[in-house]
Amino acid sequence: MTGQSRKTRIGRRGLLSGALAGGVAVTAGNVLSAQEARARTGRADGCPVRRPRLHTREEWKAVPPTDPGGVKVEPFAPALVVVHHMDYPNSMDYSLEHAFQLSRDCQYDHMHNNGWNDIGQQLTISRGGFLMEGRYRSAGAIRHGEHVIGAQVANWNTASIGIENEGTYITELPPAAQWQTLVATCAWLCDRYDLSPMTAIVGHRDLNQPGTPLATECPGNALYKKLPELRANVATAMGLPVGDGSANHVTENMPSVRRDREKEHGPATGPLDPTR
Repeated sequence: MTGQSRKTRIGRRGLLSGALAGGVAVTAGNVLSAQEARARTGRADGCPVRRPRLHTREEWKAVPPTDPGGVKVEPFAPALVVVHHMDYPNSMDYSLEHAFQLSRDCQYDHMHNNGWNDIGQQLTISRGGFLMEGRYRSAGAIRHGEHVIGAQVANWNTASIGIENEGTYITELPPAAQWQTLVATCAWLCDRYDLSPMTAIVGHRDLNQPGTPLATECPGNALYKKLPELRANVATAMGLPVGDGSANHVTENMPSVRRDREKEHGPATGPLDPTR
């Protein structure tokens, strides 16, 4: 990475810190970044966290974006890792074939019903625990410490990478395999982008907050309540101190509005987003 791109990453993160301090992700004391932890533990400046198996777009037979040139890859890292639930049925089919069909169905929905250029999220995890590449060029961008701008959280897409979790987690929790892959995926992303899991991992509702016109339940009350545990699990996987953890910052018990899917899962795009 060049000195210039590194400065760009630090600069963007500094600009975001003021916005996040208002209640989205307050920095805990003695939080170490992945880079600082490697320095303290003597680890080499390679990825100390094993990347989970990522199934590519070619594997699940994605169709090309409507406009491949319209998929923007930025030379900086995202500042936030956003956890979603898909508001899909809690399927008991945990097979790889089902996971691939899930990605195809989601891409079709986003392109044909939402009118987007491609599938919105960068990554998808099935209930069987399979991790799949989402938006075009996402895998390569992550590998190079860059960021594909998706369509997954309104007005925050330039600053965040989204993980969609198959299922609806208002009252139920993800299966063990899905949870384990979510932990591994967040650890991989935080390591790859040099992010602190205690401050970088948020739920969709942290950014499109209750009481605002863009409010959402996502990732569901049950999964949202698990995010402090997710942050702690990710920090442990990365060899980082957990300390007092990192509590959630908005209401954990939003009333369910089952007839309004936009509130349960969206909105994924807003007027400040450069892509769809």
